[in-house]
Amino acid sequence: MRCDFSCSLRNPVSLLAGLLISTGAWAQTSPCDLDKSGTVNSADVTLAVNMALGTTQCTANVEGLDICTVITIQRVVNASLGQACVVYNAHSSTLNWVASTSSNIAGYNVYRGTTSGGPYSTKLTSTLVSTTSYVDTSVVAGQTYYYVATAVNTSSQESGYSNQATALIPSP
Repeated sequence: MRCDFSCSLRNPVSLLAGLLISTGAWAQTSPCDLDKSGTVNSADVTLAVNMALGTTQCTANVEGLDICTVITIQRVVNASLGQACVVYNAHSSTLNWVASTSSNIAGYNVYRGTTSGGPYSTKLTSTLVSTTSYVDTSVVAGQTYYYVATAVNTSSQESGYSNQATALIPSP
């Protein structure tokens, strides 16, 4: 079954592509949710400290992509105390698509590349997502990104890539 896949930015740009997958969805987490558990808590604070110290690879996008300092730690601490997760990046790319009605889809993966047509070397989803929307908060101002998605069924078989969606991130 063929589904629509669209991408839009926080600014009024809207893009369309096609997605050869079935139903699915996922929940978005805060950039301060470093362990992707769905909540910002003490485990994320510990991870932020270890990333800033260099004992764990920095994968945070709080100050900037893969930048981990005491500022990252403080922002994660604040978020764990119920405050908003303040991130340096003022831009994001929001992808939306209409899913098919297939009943055996476990979720979706979203991939990103910086060259039209691929390779799509960055897998943005560490776990399958189950909604038909994804917000990429790790974008960089002035960069163009190319996105594709795949569906994964309950047997863990992944579909081929969807049609490509393009997002031009404005400079600051």
